[in-house]
Amino acid sequence: MENPPRLKAAILGTGNIGSDLMFKLLRRPGLLELALFAGIDPRSEGIARARALGVPVSDRGLDAILEAGDIDLVFDATSAKAHVRHAPALAQAGIVAIDLTPAALGPAVVPSVNLRAHLGASNLNLITCGGQATLPLVQAVSQVTPVAYAEIVSTIASVSAGPGTRQNIDEFTFTTGRGLETIGGAATGKALIILNPANPPILMRNTVYVIPAGDFDREAVQRSVEQRVAEVRSYVPGYALKGDPVFDSIQTAEGTRPTITLLLEVQGAGDFLPSYAGNLDIMTASAWRVAQAIAEERLCASAVAAAKS
Repeated sequence: MENPPRLKAAILGTGNIGSDLMFKLLRRPGLLELALFAGIDPRSEGIARARALGVPVSDRGLDAILEAGDIDLVFDATSAKAHVRHAPALAQAGIVAIDLTPAALGPAVVPSVNLRAHLGASNLNLITCGGQATLPLVQAVSQVTPVAYAEIVSTIASVSAGPGTRQNIDEFTFTTGRGLETIGGAATGKALIILNPANPPILMRNTVYVIPAGDFDREAVQRSVEQRVAEVRSYVPGYALKGDPVFDSIQTAEGTRPTITLLLEVQGAGDFLPSYAGNLDIMTASAWRVAQAIAEERLCASAVAAAKS
């Protein structure tokens, strides 16, 4: 029996995020074949680990991917600055880029919100870990009532924040804040990130604070939020709301305004990284889900074309 058709995927970046994604693809390949694991450091622990698992590797980074000639899509797990250099070359080669950095070059994608809206794009931006965790909840509220303001605070274990995360904090706050508006539906959005040095390390925790534009149906908000949590859990099993939405109010110059507070926790799946690294796991899980959707669409289109010929 012939093996089912798959898209050939490469991972660019051999650090923690790239390594966790590699284990996800090996354990749950679905419609993807991991054809190359590429970085730029020949002494990389990630490259050594991949080689031991029988995954094709290279220390020539983007050049190796472009020279392979048969890669369909690339997960870029490097940095925002590096992705700005990578994106034009990948687009010219006709290779779809799934961007796990906060470079924000292509359309922003959150699987539980707009998974199929941009599957034809050459570059798909996964925003940030805080964005993947919190935008679904803000958007769930905005489906029930207009949101005047949304603020999120993502707190992650300091040991789960590698050099790339630390270098990209400015990009994190800007990109996530903009995503609260463009995807979450808030008129104004603000994002903050906190690196917590506690030992033992904490799980990723997120506080979502929303000021609706007017009165709303509390039960409808709760139903919308619970439905969205279930959708995210379908690809991030450790995603959990810590209690019911908290409904309150504040005094402003315009008078009393209602508020909604949501407390969220993300536990990693432990594919490679420890379970406290939910901030990294939600990125790799989202990337995996987006890639599977791209493969579904492409392979289905190919099958239809073949049937017609």
